[in-house]
Amino acid sequence: MDPLVNALNTIMAHEGRRKTECIIVPASGIVGRVLRLIQSKGYIGEIEYIDDGRQGKFRVQLFGRINETKAIKPRFKTRVSELEKWEKRYLPSRDLGMVILSTNKGVMDHVQAKEEHVGGILLAYVY
Repeated sequence: MDPLVNALNTIMAHEGRRKTECIIVPASGIVGRVLRLIQSKGYIGEIEYIDDGRQGKFRVQLFGRINETKAIKPRFKTRVSELEKWEKRYLPSRDLGMVILSTNKGVMDHVQAKEEHVGGILLAYVY
């Protein structure tokens, strides 16, 4: 299974049960970068990497602010001019949530991608 899909499903399951933290296994680079981006927007709290000698884990503090988060499959390639279409498709309103992209300048949300005028591959959405 895809580690990003697994991580976002774990977060949604724990948010639905009103848990205050969750453990995400396995830890990967893309999962870590996506979690840090979600953390920078205030949806989740502290992220701690736990090295267990195998794949690694992330311990994530939850605030209960996430209504929905899912990975976008298949991972569509998009241009800056097409970002508006994907916002309308995945987000409930204009100023609520973010679409997460992987660009050649790193993992960023759709607003930052528009400012830097770069396209990329759609990874996930959060609101």
